[in-house]
Amino acid sequence: MKASSLRRWLPWLEWGRHYDRQTAAGDALAALIVTLLLIPQSLAYAMLAGLPPAAGLYASMLPLLAYALFGSSRTLAVGPVAVVSLMTAAALQPLFPAGSAEYAGAALLLALLSGGLLCGMALLRLGFIANFLSHPVISGFISGAALLIVLGQLAPLLGIAAAGATLGQLLPALARGLPVSHGPTLLLGVGCLVLLFWARRGLPPLLQRCGLDQAWAGNLSRAAPVLAMILATGAVWLWQLDERGVRVVGSIAAGLPAPSLPSLDLELARQLLPAALLISLVGFVESMAVAQTLAARRRQRIEPDSELLGLGAANLAAAFSGGLPVTGGIARSQVNFEAGARTPMAGVFSAVGIALGALLLAPLLQRLPQAALAAIIVVAVWGLIDLRGLARTWRYSRQDGAAQAATLAAVLLLGVETGIVLGVGLSLLLFLWRTSRPHIAVVGQVPGSEHFRNVERFQVIESPSVLSLRVDESLYFPNARYLEDRVAALVAARPQVRHLVLMCPGINLIDASALESLEAIAERLRAAGVQLHLSEVKGPVMDQLGRSDFLQRFGGQVFVSHYQALRQLDPLSTRRALQAGR
Repeated sequence: MKASSLRRWLPWLEWGRHYDRQTAAGDALAALIVTLLLIPQSLAYAMLAGLPPAAGLYASMLPLLAYALFGSSRTLAVGPVAVVSLMTAAALQPLFPAGSAEYAGAALLLALLSGGLLCGMALLRLGFIANFLSHPVISGFISGAALLIVLGQLAPLLGIAAAGATLGQLLPALARGLPVSHGPTLLLGVGCLVLLFWARRGLPPLLQRCGLDQAWAGNLSRAAPVLAMILATGAVWLWQLDERGVRVVGSIAAGLPAPSLPSLDLELARQLLPAALLISLVGFVESMAVAQTLAARRRQRIEPDSELLGLGAANLAAAFSGGLPVTGGIARSQVNFEAGARTPMAGVFSAVGIALGALLLAPLLQRLPQAALAAIIVVAVWGLIDLRGLARTWRYSRQDGAAQAATLAAVLLLGVETGIVLGVGLSLLLFLWRTSRPHIAVVGQVPGSEHFRNVERFQVIESPSVLSLRVDESLYFPNARYLEDRVAALVAARPQVRHLVLMCPGINLIDASALESLEAIAERLRAAGVQLHLSEVKGPVMDQLGRSDFLQRFGGQVFVSHYQALRQLDPLSTRRALQAGR
C-alpha cells in the first residue's frame, strides 16, 4: 500500500509525525474541559437510551481511542449524543423492557451493526451517500427529535411515570401524571434547569469580570452540568431526599469495562438492521457537518471515507466494551475546538479522564437524582430545536420547506425512524419532481454582443428561422419525455423555423433514456423540415455521445459556441443584432 493511501486510512500517521509537547499541552487542556462536559452527558444520554448510566461512561472510553486511530477530524469529540440515544431507545423499547439484560445486549448488537455498516461503507467509499440526506430534512428531523426528547424528560423532572415514542403517546401520559407530580423532585429539576440555562448566558460575563478571557469563560460555562450534578447530589444526601421519593441513579458499576463479544442473534440482528442503518446515516451526517465546519476554520480537510471508518471503529469499540451507538457531538466538538484541541489525542486524554471518573466517582454518583440528568438533557438539546430555520427555508423554497415541515411532523406524530424515512423519501421525490420539469428557455441575442439570454427576461433579437433553446438541467429518464413535449410545442408555434439549436452548457449528463428522446426529437423535427443542432456541449457529455452513433445519425452540427451556430445558420440575423447595439 502506498504511503499516501496509508495516511489516508490512518490519519494519525500524518499528525503524529509533528506531535510535540506544546500540542500535547493544548490537547490535554481541551480534554480536561471536554471531560467535565462529557461525564454528565454520558450518564444522561445512557439514561435517555434506556440503559444503565455506566453504559454512557463505557461508550466514552474505547470509542474515543478507536476514532483517534482512524478519524480524519482533528477536533471532533465522539461519544453518546442525544439524537442517536433517542433512536437507540426507539429501536429497542418495542423489543425488550428498558434496563433489562436483553435490552443492554441488544444495544451492543445495535452498536456492532452500526459500526459494521459504517466500516463497510468506508471500504466501498460511499462517503458521498450523506448527500442524499438534504439539510432541510436533517434539520426537521433533529428539531422533531429534540422536541420529543424535551417532552420525554418532563416525566423525570416532574417525578412521574410517563413514556411514549410519539407526541400522541407522550402528551396524554404527561397530562395524566401532572396532578401527582412529586414536589421535591420538581424543585430539584427546576433548580437544575434554572442553573444550567443561567450558566449559558449569565456565567460567561461573570467569569469575564473575574479576569478570564471570552473563550475560556464560554468553555467553563459549558461545564456547568458538573456543578449541577454536585449540587443536586449534595441536596439529596443532605436532606435524604431519596428516602422521600426522589428517584436517584442508584448503584453504578465501578471500574473499567471488560471487553466482551455482543450476542450474535441473527434474528434480532435482522430486526435491528434498518434502525442500525438509520443511526449510521444520521450519525455520519451530523458528524460530517460538525467536522467540516470546524476544519474549515483552520483550513483543514475532512475525508468522508476516513470519517466513515473512524465512526465505524468507534461503534465497534462501543459494542465490545459495554457501550451504546456513538457519533460526533455538536456541543462537545465545539468546546473541544475552542479549548484549543489540535489533534485527536485530545479525545484519547478525554477517554483517560472518563476512565478515572468511572474508577473514582461511581460511589459518589449513586445519589445523583434522575431529575438533574433530565435537566442536563433538556438544556443540551434545547439549542437543537430550530423552528426559525423552518420559516427561513419555507420563505426561500416552498418545496424544501414542505420536506422539512413534513419530516418534523412525522417525527413528532409517527416516531423518529418513520420520520427520517419519510423525510428522505419526500426529499428524493421533490428532487425527481423538480428535475423532471427542467427550466428550458428560448433565448435570443443581446444587441451589440455575442451573448444570448432568455427572451422573457431581456430585450433580445430572435432569429426567425433558428429557434434557440437553453436547457438548464441534466437530461435523464424523469425529464426526457418533458423535453420532447416542450420542443414539439415550441416548434408547432413557430412554423417559420428551419433550425433548432439546443444550448447545452447546463447539461452535465445525458443518460440512455434522454439519448433515445434526442433521437426521437431529431427524427420528428426532420419530418417537419427542421434540423436539430447542439451547441456548447461539455467535454464529458461529448465523450458520452461519442460512445453512441447519435452524432453520425442526427444530421446536424455540434457548435463550440451558440454565437458560432447563429452566425452560420442565420448570418443576417446575427449581423443585425450586432449592429443594433451600436
